[in-house]
Amino acid sequence: MKFKQFKIIALSTTIALGFSLGVRAQVLEGPDPLQMELAPDLGYVPVQHGLKIPSGVELGASSSVVWTKDNHLILFNRGPNPLMEFDPRGRLLRTWGQGDYVRPHGMRLDPEGNIWTTDVNGHTVRKMNLDGEVLLTIGKMGEAGEPEDGLLFEPTDLTINDEGEVFILVGHGRGTPQLLKYDRMGRFMKKWGGSGTGPGQFDTPHSIVVDGEGLIYVADRQNRRIQIFDDEGAYLKEWHYKGWPCGLHFDEEGTLWMVSGFAGEILKLDKNGKVVAATGEPGKKLGEFGEAHYMTLAPGGVIYVADTIKPDLHKFIHRH
Repeated sequence: MKFKQFKIIALSTTIALGFSLGVRAQVLEGPDPLQMELAPDLGYVPVQHGLKIPSGVELGASSSVVWTKDNHLILFNRGPNPLMEFDPRGRLLRTWGQGDYVRPHGMRLDPEGNIWTTDVNGHTVRKMNLDGEVLLTIGKMGEAGEPEDGLLFEPTDLTINDEGEVFILVGHGRGTPQLLKYDRMGRFMKKWGGSGTGPGQFDTPHSIVVDGEGLIYVADRQNRRIQIFDDEGAYLKEWHYKGWPCGLHFDEEGTLWMVSGFAGEILKLDKNGKVVAATGEPGKKLGEFGEAHYMTLAPGGVIYVADTIKPDLHKFIHRH
């Protein structure tokens, strides 16, 4: 069993990035053993992402990434072309969303294949079909507020269960950290959470997924844990980690994956939340992270990870 080897590197001073966006982050010059999970090597190696971006088309910091049922990669980024779609060869097919976003954050696909996005500083969630047509908007652009008033305050991520119910995380540093539940038509149903460290409370809820049984998993980032709820908000259990859980992803086999932000790790978890394999570290080289933000898996087990701070789209493939 091969374990990751860590270089012994002096760490830089933690740098707060908490300007008006309410973001708290840190920059590391090398691996931080206090945040790194000790686990067998995942067996993946980084490669160039291979996306073919024409001259004159700007790519911003990648925030999230999904792989669609049409075998296309969609990249959500913080440049002038927020949504970019690529074919399996990496050829750019189209861009859209220009002028529609303030700060792109999370992106998900629902069971029907529609695209959902969160705009953390625009305070909106959008549902689109694969043609990019907006089918539903939750919240009002640029207006922060409570769900009872039809508003959102810093939505970070969302997930949709098999019944079409929508679960949205809000509170990225300024708004109250909560989990909001909506019906399939976008009508507000209930909310739970609040600021704190206790069961059912959050400190920067950052990522959310639902499993095949309808259980809800929340990456409670600054609390360094994943909390699990039923679909009515009943707290069930939690799993703790050394780093900051940033992005969660269930693969087609039902295995839960996590990227750990500034630790720069891709982690594979077992059904009890234990890290069974890991790869990655902070840095500036190929495959090293500024912030491992959100991830997806493509056919063949190819891993893509969006990085908001380096910035880059990382690609990892099986080691041969």
